[in-house]
Amino acid sequence: MSSAATSPATAAAAAAPPDLPIAPVLKDRVALVFGAGSSGPGWGNGKATAVTFARAGARVVCIDIDGAAAEETRGLITAEGHRAEAAVCDVTHSAQIKALVDDVAARLGRIDVLHNNVGITVMGGILEESEESFKRVLDINLTSAFLTAKHTLPHMLARGKGAIVNVSSVAAIRYSYPYPSYQASKAGLNQLTMSIALQYAKQGIRANAIMPGMMDTPLIYKQIVGQYDSAEAMRAARAAKTPMGRQGSAWDIANAALFLASDAAAYITGVSLPVDGGLTCLAI
Repeated sequence: MSSAATSPATAAAAAAPPDLPIAPVLKDRVALVFGAGSSGPGWGNGKATAVTFARAGARVVCIDIDGAAAEETRGLITAEGHRAEAAVCDVTHSAQIKALVDDVAARLGRIDVLHNNVGITVMGGILEESEESFKRVLDINLTSAFLTAKHTLPHMLARGKGAIVNVSSVAAIRYSYPYPSYQASKAGLNQLTMSIALQYAKQGIRANAIMPGMMDTPLIYKQIVGQYDSAEAMRAARAAKTPMGRQGSAWDIANAALFLASDAAAYITGVSLPVDGGLTCLAI
């Protein structure tokens, strides 16, 4: 294998879209995807999910704090003949979220799916991480999902139907790296998801979380690779931890998100679904 084939960019990009037909299970629905850009070259979870939703017939609003990243995802979708628009939003700012959500609902007449894929990691244990960093991780990873739900739920409740899918992590229930702020935020996201699911179950709202395991996405080459001697060592170690012997791809998360967002999951709510190659089945 050439050195180019194992570079960080191409490693994450190597997970090409699966060559599988996608039924139009989200036909004419409006899906908000927060974190629809990618943190680097290749396919991140949010980017792959936005494209998958569009291929399933949804009109996708690709939202990211990085306008160029959101626009890239929108361009990929429209180049395939599907519908999408791009928007910039800082998910730690309630007023920005409300303005965006209300505008989409007013223009498109509905919001059917809310997908939260925003998240960061900060390495370091309790003694190493600052208070400011801990609060920032909670704001971005957890409070953001509270805010997007807070401003989207009224529009879903008005129609009596809606699906919320939050991207959590197996770090919510398992230890893998020294990053307590990340683990705490994802554990909180699982419980927030369950709270929403149970409170609004009789009003037609479903809320579920996805817990990715060892995924080969651009984020790990920016925020986790420093825990290893090299990118190659990181990939090998992460694959070895997984019963399947390999890392997952962004498309594995996208397919799970599509299922949970669709009517195929009409009787599923309050679930935190591991997508991890069997990792969470291992004895602690």
